[in-house]
Amino acid sequence: MKTIRAITLTAVSLLAGSPSWANDSPSVTEIRRALDSGSTTSEQLVIGYQKLIEKHNGELRAVTQISPAALREAARLDQLRTQGKLLGPLHGIPVLLKDNIDTADGLANTAGSGLLADNFPERDAFLVDQLKKAGAIVLGKANLSEWANFRSTNSSSGWSATGGQTRNPYDLSRSPCGSSAGSAVAVAAGLAPLAVGTETDGSVTCPSAINGIVGIKPTLGLISRSGIIPISVHQDTAGPMATTVTGAVLLLDAMVGRDSADPFAVAPRGRYADNLVAGGLKGMRIGVARNLMGYSARTDEVFERALDTLKSQGSVIVDNANIETLDAIHEKEFDLLSWDFKDALNDYLAGTTGDYKSLDALIEGNEERREREMPYFGQEIFIKAQTSRGRSEPDYDQQIARLKSLAGKEGIDATLKKYGVDILVAPTVGPAWKIDHINGDHYQGSATTPAAVAGYPHITVPMGFVEHLPVGISFFAGANREDILIRAAYNYEQASLQRRAPEFLAGDPM
Repeated sequence: MKTIRAITLTAVSLLAGSPSWANDSPSVTEIRRALDSGSTTSEQLVIGYQKLIEKHNGELRAVTQISPAALREAARLDQLRTQGKLLGPLHGIPVLLKDNIDTADGLANTAGSGLLADNFPERDAFLVDQLKKAGAIVLGKANLSEWANFRSTNSSSGWSATGGQTRNPYDLSRSPCGSSAGSAVAVAAGLAPLAVGTETDGSVTCPSAINGIVGIKPTLGLISRSGIIPISVHQDTAGPMATTVTGAVLLLDAMVGRDSADPFAVAPRGRYADNLVAGGLKGMRIGVARNLMGYSARTDEVFERALDTLKSQGSVIVDNANIETLDAIHEKEFDLLSWDFKDALNDYLAGTTGDYKSLDALIEGNEERREREMPYFGQEIFIKAQTSRGRSEPDYDQQIARLKSLAGKEGIDATLKKYGVDILVAPTVGPAWKIDHINGDHYQGSATTPAAVAGYPHITVPMGFVEHLPVGISFFAGANREDILIRAAYNYEQASLQRRAPEFLAGDPM
């Protein structure tokens, strides 16, 4: 039987420091307005979100740690505000971090594994340092699919040994998608206004779409990867998650910055919030990548209505702008990720404070703690990576270059040129599937892989619902074209208004 229960909070109640669950949670724009007017303080915001987490996280399992420094930092930022000193657009606004990002706030960085429960970084990740310089408050850590969903081919998205099973707030019996599951659920359910996720292939965009929020996977290197537990230097990136395009873009602006320690670092191209302008779809040529859909008929129906919205805003739709290298990309990606993972993870672990300093040691530790660490699925990806020669595999560099070309130059770039379009669109992913700890995820398909492998930007925006479950539309283009994607995503959002907060929680999924 379905339990009907409101799970979102009013802007008035939260901004007054006394949260209750009804209607929708405040957007970043509303929070900024309240802080500027003096109707709330950052300290009240932190207290309000902490109360909401305490009340509702037991069901959602979205948050794993609360920062012991959050209230102290809020008070400091409130004092700066009274002095007329604002550090940036996110001054005094709380942000959750996925639990694979280093922060020196007394929070362990665990990747969801109990084996890293004593990994307390001595310094902030580069992106966290950027956030703090911009005035954001680290509220705490968000649950994730353990090891960013790169331990088992039979995993359940959103499950970790440290946080348990994150649940979709639109229906507790359904998956939140992974691996930035907790980040997406916390934002969707109003436990935080903003969150940072990470993506190697789909881990920002899939949970964002399935939980009805906005997610941005930026160009590779635009946000530093230093201090993030890695999978692959060639695909990993952090990305902002929010209920609105505006919120996600403000968070993006706060995180970007060229990091000399990141081998693929790129400098931001101006202030991305400057692209939040009306009329951005007029005259834009948009290609429909039909071979990135077809796995969910009802999602495709919603997508056709989204195309009508894009047309109504003056864009030109070019149909069947398919990425012809798609099958070849899928064929090569996984092996190369597993090889890169072995060396990348060993490099990270060597600098940690815990007892496990290598992938081999983690494999042994998981076996020793099998009942806690592997009650539902194993570690066959770990074993595959460990038995490889890592980046010393024959022709590794050449194979990486070939894969990048298939997704980028011969894939997205060639498609944009062939059809004379500015951007490509497709449904992000189908509606959420049932949580299944016996068989693992019932994943059907998505639009995430080409942009992820190429290292190109990708934005997902709520486009509607299949029954009570949200689905998203993906916008992607060439490298460093966040500007045009933000204009398209923002104007689609404003024209369609498809974001709807969760209205109920369904019964126990187990």
